Amino acid sequence: MSDTATLADALWRATCYASVCQLHLRDNVLLSRPLTAQHVKERPSGHWGTVPGTAWALSHVALAAGHLDPGVDLVPLLGAGHAGVVQLAAAWVTGELGSLRPQFSPDADGLRRLAQAFPDMDGMGSEVTPALPAGTFLGGRLGGCLPFAQGAALSSPGKIAVPVIGDGECETPTTAASWLAQRLLPGSSVLPLVHVNGFRMGGRSLLGAMDDIALRSYFGGLGWEARVVHVTTGSLPDHAAFQTALWDALESTLDDRPTALVMRCVKGWGGPASLGGRDLVGTSDLHKTPLVSPRVKPEQLMRLAHWLASYQPADLFDDGGRAKGELADAIAEARWCSFAPAEAPRSGRPTMAPSARAATFTDAVTGVVRRHAAREDFLLVSPDELASNRLPALADEQWAYELLAEEVLLEWLAGWTASGRRGVLVSYEAFAPLLTSGLVGHIKQRRLDGARGLPSLNLLLTSYGWHNVHSHADPSLATALLALPAPGVRVLTPADPTRTAAALDEAFDSIDGVNLVVAGKHSRAAHPVGTIAEEHRRGLAVWPHLSDEGEPDLTIVTAGDIPAAVAAEAVDQVRSRYRCRVRVVNLLDLTVLGDPAVWPRGLSDQEIDHYLGAHAPVLVLTLGHPAAVWGLLGARMRRPVDVIGWQEPAGPMPQRQLARSLGMDGAGVTQAVGLLMAAREVVR
Repeated sequence: MSDTATLADALWRATCYASVCQLHLRDNVLLSRPLTAQHVKERPSGHWGTVPGTAWALSHVALAAGHLDPGVDLVPLLGAGHAGVVQLAAAWVTGELGSLRPQFSPDADGLRRLAQAFPDMDGMGSEVTPALPAGTFLGGRLGGCLPFAQGAALSSPGKIAVPVIGDGECETPTTAASWLAQRLLPGSSVLPLVHVNGFRMGGRSLLGAMDDIALRSYFGGLGWEARVVHVTTGSLPDHAAFQTALWDALESTLDDRPTALVMRCVKGWGGPASLGGRDLVGTSDLHKTPLVSPRVKPEQLMRLAHWLASYQPADLFDDGGRAKGELADAIAEARWCSFAPAEAPRSGRPTMAPSARAATFTDAVTGVVRRHAAREDFLLVSPDELASNRLPALADEQWAYELLAEEVLLEWLAGWTASGRRGVLVSYEAFAPLLTSGLVGHIKQRRLDGARGLPSLNLLLTSYGWHNVHSHADPSLATALLALPAPGVRVLTPADPTRTAAALDEAFDSIDGVNLVVAGKHSRAAHPVGTIAEEHRRGLAVWPHLSDEGEPDLTIVTAGDIPAAVAAEAVDQVRSRYRCRVRVVNLLDLTVLGDPAVWPRGLSDQEIDHYLGAHAPVLVLTLGHPAAVWGLLGARMRRPVDVIGWQEPAGPMPQRQLARSLGMDGAGVTQAVGLLMAAREVVR
């Protein structure tokens, strides 16, 4: 047998052993004395089914990475969030966890503390975490690991991504579309390791039901060569066979031949074969640990003792719990690689001069995107809509990709930015709610990862309901993001093409955030530019050309191009009819309406009075749902307030009728102001 196979076996057994300890034990983690009920957790919990196969994959990838030529990195990514117990175990075995959290040192005391802490690891939890190796992708958004790896590896010389994905995960539409989408990314070195153990969480998987011939045909039809390797018992011959298959697949990947390594194994192998006369191995009953009561049930305690002993811990660890022999050699040779950029990208202020004027949305967006793309670290993705979004000149650029799968595009962009590069996803607002789960997962990933100075994730949404057909109208993504809340989120609503260009210019160079820019492709408005700097610095500004001097009797807040245009048309009529002083405030960043205790850019009480007036009623005109604005304002506004925004109409109707029915026109604004002024008199 090859020495590497022996080392892989030691590393795999140690990782499995530490995983079982985390799930079940609170003491006696080295089995230095007979296992008793007092050594076991009162309520063992966690996921076992994915552990043996995932531990196998990580062990082999880490060892292979240590033997690659200098300048070539093999980067593992875990697709299953439930593989968190394996990630923690592998990080404890190799010392990565102890380096980050000294209390979990790679010895018996560290393992005991780890077992006692799991599953409630402070700041890490029980699922895959970005703090540890193989955690660049947050596995909670099932299905996104393959496209995330594609985006991270795209135009990354010397980086080979190895997403470890399950057969159940391959049933998700995001993963399914990603196999075909690889045809667009010939420069992306990705070696998917498909973990086929035959089951999803609760039932048989579709891939698991295929034989080897069918698997090769399936992947072959999608443009991938599938190398199928069987892991039957976890023996040294199994390790040697897998090692050979892995290196063959690596060679194919380096030759730009899309290759998937399919590892066939048995669900939960190595765990208890049966319990109470019921078979367990090779069934969904081993998805989680089946030994939920070993403290009070002697049969389960006996099964647990045999399970732990099967990994021969005395051959792996010395009396103090430190690695010895082949395990120590394996740890010395293993290497964990990541996509972390060599240096943090710069964060810049807008480079567009405030006096710059753009005649159209097309000119504004095309210009700012081309300027940023010239730095050669830029990616633009869109679901086959660049021409429809009036950006046809960008469609043929080498850094632009179109694919009719929004979820795949989002993961491409997330992987790209995770490796320190900048980009944007351009789509219709109506289709953007498909991205909600992925974006929330991305936000969680970044928050767990800490502020590392990575480029923000940017989305440009156009074609919203006010200017589109009935089926293309849904501002729910902005509403969902504003409801989180998350400090890095900004929802930007520029009032004209010049402001759209400035918003994108700033967003592309921002870090550690999610910027949602909602801008109309139809807009040709051109408002005075003198307040743009303040709109970016503070998120809003008073528009002097539409406002009366002094303390206002009424304040109209506009968020977006249509609201700004409607306010500009209505303000004179409102001023004349109600004989009041009117102030118009243009809102660029919706989050400034939120409580500063929650939203970093939220206005203080003093700033609210400064911008909106000390006592004036407020009418907010927004492109999105009024509920999103009300959610931000909460109980902060101690004055009459009303919000005009998007509400789902009863059915299709002409645009003018739609605006009139929702109150987004001069008559609707005037009527709303009348109600506010009457409410002000009641308050007085």
